[in-house]
Amino acid sequence: MDLPLATGLAAPATMERTKLVMALPKGRILKELRPLLARAGIVPDAALDDEDSRHLRFATNDPELDVVRVRPFDAAAFVAHGAAHLGVCGADVLMEHDTDQIYAPLDLGIGPCRVSVAEAADTAGRDDPSRWSRVSVATKYPNIARRHFAARGVQAEIVHLNGAMELAPSLGLARLIVDLVQTGSTLKANGLVETEVIARVTSRLIVNRTALKTRPDAVLAIMGRFRAALDG
Repeated sequence: MDLPLATGLAAPATMERTKLVMALPKGRILKELRPLLARAGIVPDAALDDEDSRHLRFATNDPELDVVRVRPFDAAAFVAHGAAHLGVCGADVLMEHDTDQIYAPLDLGIGPCRVSVAEAADTAGRDDPSRWSRVSVATKYPNIARRHFAARGVQAEIVHLNGAMELAPSLGLARLIVDLVQTGSTLKANGLVETEVIARVTSRLIVNRTALKTRPDAVLAIMGRFRAALDG
């Protein structure tokens, strides 16, 4: 998703509603987040875990808090634009969509992985990357990739993909990929090797800055529950 997270946004009507809304990423991170939510005393409706459910917004045991289930990349957009007051997303998403509308006070320590550079095993190490002037890169992280290579004086020609990055080198679409790596098994299965780690990432609790200013007591209370859950 390439939804820009613009700065200087006014608070939408969502911010004035009584209930707080928290954006949670569906999939693997949500499964890892569940025990932490329980320790924080937040129990969403059981339907949250039903991937076949058409519902996207769910009540919790807290009458003042609802949660919405969204794609991992979208959680930051919901919070940055004020559609959700709080959320959870990976540090990779925050790196990709740099915005001053999000405050990320807590590292939740879940979903550990890394943003890495990888290339075909049969070409890795054949030449010196420090001598490159440009390189083609397939990725869903165009901003991270451009910044990473620009810092080395290399122009990254981006092929923006939302999935199946591992196919790009073998099909001649790009020489390198920049992608999120957990175990490296998918890279290996597709004849790729990890050549560099750009950043190690975990998931963070994120907060809309306007919500923090306009509803400090409610937002700080949720933050406090997560902090206590992590300390416990």
